[in-house]
Amino acid sequence: MTPTPTALNLVRLPAPLPMWHGNVDAERWVAAARSVHAAGGRLVSLWGSDRGAAGLAVNAAYALPSGLQWVDLPLASTQYPDLSAIFPVAARMQRASADLLGIEAIGADDRRPWLNHGAWPHDHFPLRQNAPNDVPPTPLEDYPFVRVEGDGVHEIPVGPVHAGTIEPGHFRFSVVGEKVLRLEERLGYVHKGIARRFTQFDPLQAHRLAGRVSGDSTVAHAWAYCMALEGAARVNVAPRAAWLRALMLERERSANHLGDLGALGNDAALGFGLAQFSRLREDWQRLSLEAFGHRLMMDAVVPGGVAADVAAPMLQRLSEQCRAIEDDVRRLRAIYDEHAGLQDRFITTGRVEPALAAQLGLTGLAGRASGQPADLRCDHPCAPWDSLAVQRSTHANGDVAARVAVRFDEVFESLRLIRAICTELPGGALCEPMQAPANAIGAGWVEGWRGEVFVALELGADATIRRCHTHDPSWHNWPVIEHAVIGNIVPDFPLINKSFNLSYAGHDL
Repeated sequence: MTPTPTALNLVRLPAPLPMWHGNVDAERWVAAARSVHAAGGRLVSLWGSDRGAAGLAVNAAYALPSGLQWVDLPLASTQYPDLSAIFPVAARMQRASADLLGIEAIGADDRRPWLNHGAWPHDHFPLRQNAPNDVPPTPLEDYPFVRVEGDGVHEIPVGPVHAGTIEPGHFRFSVVGEKVLRLEERLGYVHKGIARRFTQFDPLQAHRLAGRVSGDSTVAHAWAYCMALEGAARVNVAPRAAWLRALMLERERSANHLGDLGALGNDAALGFGLAQFSRLREDWQRLSLEAFGHRLMMDAVVPGGVAADVAAPMLQRLSEQCRAIEDDVRRLRAIYDEHAGLQDRFITTGRVEPALAAQLGLTGLAGRASGQPADLRCDHPCAPWDSLAVQRSTHANGDVAARVAVRFDEVFESLRLIRAICTELPGGALCEPMQAPANAIGAGWVEGWRGEVFVALELGADATIRRCHTHDPSWHNWPVIEHAVIGNIVPDFPLINKSFNLSYAGHDL
């Protein structure tokens, strides 16, 4: 039976989406997870908190047809029941919480450090309220990768430093010839202490930090943070501001899909695709700079609304650009679909079957390409999505070709949505006055281009940030790449990896 908010004594949070929060004990912590799993729900995020005199806590957020349920387990010690046996995606989140707060999931199979690469001692937990700022690093220890043995098996270590401008991450391939038997990742090399840094920000300025968690998703992360703060302060965003946020979010989605479609063509030796999509993305971002003051639209979403308006002439230009780019993208899609060499590289490569996608919690565009239809714009539409009838794109094949097809479909849908927003944009205020409340919580939940972005915000007695947890969908999807590459050849890994295009920065907070 699905755990209802009433059964768990959860309280509805002030937010434009249906979200609830409440405390549970250890028994109900596990029972809630099992009930969500049985009902086909998803684990959105898992994280820990230090609440000073109130002690430590571990939290989980679940997505259900009724909305999001934030379950809070206060801890009498530093231990809590493991959830990875129910939701495998919890494993790395639990390991990160152990590194940052010293809380351990009892019964978990994997307790290796995840974010701590010798940057701080094993008995130092940087998210504890009394943790010192400066601690000496510890000597690096050998990370115990899982070994694959057998005749002809050898290992190929890749990274953490990569060629080009890619962020650092280590990939350990176990192969026979060129066929991959196993891939194991180790991430965390760009851990920056963002969760601790949030506690040093004024709540009304912390949206700027949220927008820099992962630069390619700055609108989604900033919006999720602002939604959490606005909910805590019980502030309703004006309709025009909500529609302008959606306009920026769809431009962010389109920009990333345009860039990735070009890179995917290039990874399969179609340099023409890279050149054409790079041209389109550059034109797209130049107009974003004119309209919103920044190519990536950083700092345009602010608490209470948006930082600036878009006048009618610019709305007309934004709409006209959509029509022009749509024609080019349609021609490029025909070229991609009819290019035998490209399709040979795309079809069946890096396949993630729907059943495996569901088991591992694959989310976002990659999830929709593997039969997982979740899209917050459709499942829980708030303004303006409730007026625009967003059409979700799904596929069942789960390979590179399916992820490419979903990207094309989402570009066309985003172009339609942007034109509709430019035409139907309501009048009114841009930003509501607000101040941060004391002893309050809020949550933000936004469908970014990569998948759902989640923020949980806790404000203390002095109206400062006690804990701000930001969650990028890359946490869910990085483990799935380890499965997607099995049985493929090593040279196809860059293609598979780019078809997901996950964030290191958004993961390694």
